[in-house]
Amino acid sequence: MTPTPRPVRRIVTSLLAAGGLVVGAVLTAAPTGSGAASLPTTYDAGHGHVHDDPTTKNALSRSGEAAAHPARTTPRQRAASRARVSAQRTQREPRLTGVPLRSPRRKVPESVYAMAGGCYRLGGQSLTFQATGLGTYLLHAPDRTFLAATGADGATWAADPSPLADWTAREVGKGRFTFTLADGRSLRRAGDGFGTGTPQAFALRRTSGCVAFPEVETNVRGRPFGGVTSYQEVRGWVDPHVHGQTHEFLGGRVICSPPFHPYGAPAALVDCPDHRVADGRGALLEDALAERAPGTGHDPVGWPTFSYWPNPHSLTHQQVYYKWLERSWRAGLRIHTSLLTENHVLCTVYPLKKNSCDDRDAVRLQARRMREMQDYVDAQHGGPGRGWYRIVTDPFEARRVINQGKLAVVMGMETSVPLGCNVQLGRPTCTEEQMLAELAEMRRLGVSQMELTNKFDNAFTGVAGDAGTTGTLTNSANFLSTGSFLRMQRCPATHPPGTEDRLQSPNLGDLPGGGQSTPEQDAIFGAIWKLYGDTGIQTGVQPAPVYPAGPHCNQLGLSPLGERLLSAMTDHRILVDPDHMSVAGRTAALDYLERQQAAGRPVGVVSSHSWSTPDAYPRIYRLGGFVAPYAGDSTGFVAKWRQHLGWTDRRYYFGFGFGSDMNGFGAQGDPRGAEAPAPVTYPFRGLGGVTVDRQRSGERVYDVNTDGVAHYGLYADWVEDAQHVAGADGAALGADLARGAEAYLQTWERAWGLAPDSCRNPGLRRPVRSFTRAAEPGIRARALMRRVGQPWQRLGREFTYCAKAPGKQRVLMTVRLSRGGKVQTVRRG
Repeated sequence: MTPTPRPVRRIVTSLLAAGGLVVGAVLTAAPTGSGAASLPTTYDAGHGHVHDDPTTKNALSRSGEAAAHPARTTPRQRAASRARVSAQRTQREPRLTGVPLRSPRRKVPESVYAMAGGCYRLGGQSLTFQATGLGTYLLHAPDRTFLAATGADGATWAADPSPLADWTAREVGKGRFTFTLADGRSLRRAGDGFGTGTPQAFALRRTSGCVAFPEVETNVRGRPFGGVTSYQEVRGWVDPHVHGQTHEFLGGRVICSPPFHPYGAPAALVDCPDHRVADGRGALLEDALAERAPGTGHDPVGWPTFSYWPNPHSLTHQQVYYKWLERSWRAGLRIHTSLLTENHVLCTVYPLKKNSCDDRDAVRLQARRMREMQDYVDAQHGGPGRGWYRIVTDPFEARRVINQGKLAVVMGMETSVPLGCNVQLGRPTCTEEQMLAELAEMRRLGVSQMELTNKFDNAFTGVAGDAGTTGTLTNSANFLSTGSFLRMQRCPATHPPGTEDRLQSPNLGDLPGGGQSTPEQDAIFGAIWKLYGDTGIQTGVQPAPVYPAGPHCNQLGLSPLGERLLSAMTDHRILVDPDHMSVAGRTAALDYLERQQAAGRPVGVVSSHSWSTPDAYPRIYRLGGFVAPYAGDSTGFVAKWRQHLGWTDRRYYFGFGFGSDMNGFGAQGDPRGAEAPAPVTYPFRGLGGVTVDRQRSGERVYDVNTDGVAHYGLYADWVEDAQHVAGADGAALGADLARGAEAYLQTWERAWGLAPDSCRNPGLRRPVRSFTRAAEPGIRARALMRRVGQPWQRLGREFTYCAKAPGKQRVLMTVRLSRGGKVQTVRRG
């Protein structure tokens, strides 16, 4: 997709205006006294945002007006649903076991990867081997200097890491290694010290006397938990909506820090160059998001003080640094969907960029960064495949990874113009053949979960839109992207209350005596557009429409090409996320998926962050899908959980998740306050019995009671807080969140063609003899499930199913498997 070009005059005008804003802000904010003394150093909760607005982060649906109108179910139906979930919680739990963080460290390193993080004697010096990549190291001395090349053939102890201190290890014999720089110079002895030149082998032996490399701490004690077999039922939290690589989003200059850096936290967790202008006063976007006057600024220092950022509402700073993610994994997170994302209009408007604004280029780059992050985590843990961050592409691989005690990372996609398929004046900009080729490429990249739109109409579907002032701006951007404003009309009278899209302005309900104002939704869009956008399109090209009074529904629904995309996603076993679609589009999509399921075709649906209307959630559960509401505040999340308990489907396993939308410009959970009822007390127990203490990043110590969810590592604390908020229901909430990973995997398995379990689905029960023949000894667990469906329970080496016999409609069948996952025996009972 090529973004719609704007006339050259408008581009120049926008860039000049943006430049003027930057220069003007810097000049007017120039310090006259002691620099940054007057800048905010801690998060200010009184800057004008209504962070607890129930129509935003704590709403049942982030589609605004729908929040007050949950889907119509009877009290009897809701009571039956809650009773079913309660009964599921009483079933036997899978046995978990502690898993070592890494393999035991030997006295002599067994490979070029094994010395990562260890203390070894090299040339008479005790050195910490800090991995910068697979087989590459900084050699960190006890005085906190780094062994680096200097001059033509010298070596010195440098204060900071650099390419001249980044050594590649090569094994030349047992326990003997050479160390070479990228420019070809190698480390060698020189008198009593070191020099560089031709390679010289060094014998490495484990020793003591080293100092730790400066890095963010996890503050979690105890082994991560895994399963006793690779194929058993899993436990763990699931977050199906995170943006792990948005430091490359919007041209790569909006999110200030990467999620990892070869030289660790001191190099990664630094503020944006424009933020550091005039001692923090150049951060125009950060100021706009905080509703401060441009040039107010903030303390730009990240590592090691973190006095201002990260905080729950600073949307331009990295919040998913890999060590923060590691903390949540150590405490219980087991599925993490990292969404590749882009918005070509915002990218074009924002003046600072280094990357392409084409959605497809952005997705490819971010996918590559995910693979690089996996390699980096592997490097810290002893070599390829040994790290805890594992990108998975099917539910069977994910189950193995989780039962190994690691984090299953699902690659997802959320873009405004997926697969290059925009719409221009009602015509798609791609052919079906091009769309199918692009989708196949995405699947090869590893994409396993996908939304059909975000922010704008496209060739597949209409969008839900935004409300208030931001809605006016996104509507203008929709015109830039598609050549048309949103086609919002009054919803049909047949729609139940709450089945609607975002209320647009101006509309007849805005006139005296009509309607009510609507809250802001997408702060990042509004801030960028107000700072840099070419608002001339609203008056100079085509008058913005005046809409009828609400409720509003986008007339653009699911297109024939969108239906073809759903079919192709089903073929590729990609999970469909209907969030952000217009009501008409999502309704048609769910209609289509229901017809496919009725015809025997496997489908998989995940609503990942509350951008669907409440009428959709029971339908998603009936499809065997998975729902994870937007996390938001712990108080609001508990209310959402209670509502969802009344919508479950008796035919499927139930577990719950949360969609953080972190790094996706969604505000995070606010602190309840140290004086709030039942605060979190530290240390507390995470899943699997680990001990979780307050998180330390450099000199900063975080406490969820007073800091809220400032970064991703505090989701462990947020889960604990939500259980406190739930009071007597806290244990039930904890159980449902712990069962979330299993519920997500079962939804994904069904998308891969496995039938649901025969105990909850009596119509799928086979006669005992037929079941016994199908479960023949020697076949593997996956082949068994292809034949007889998902087990009712998977405990250790036993799968439990239901069959039938003359006079008995429910006969329990137990399949015993070998440790390697092959069927050994089948018995009744």
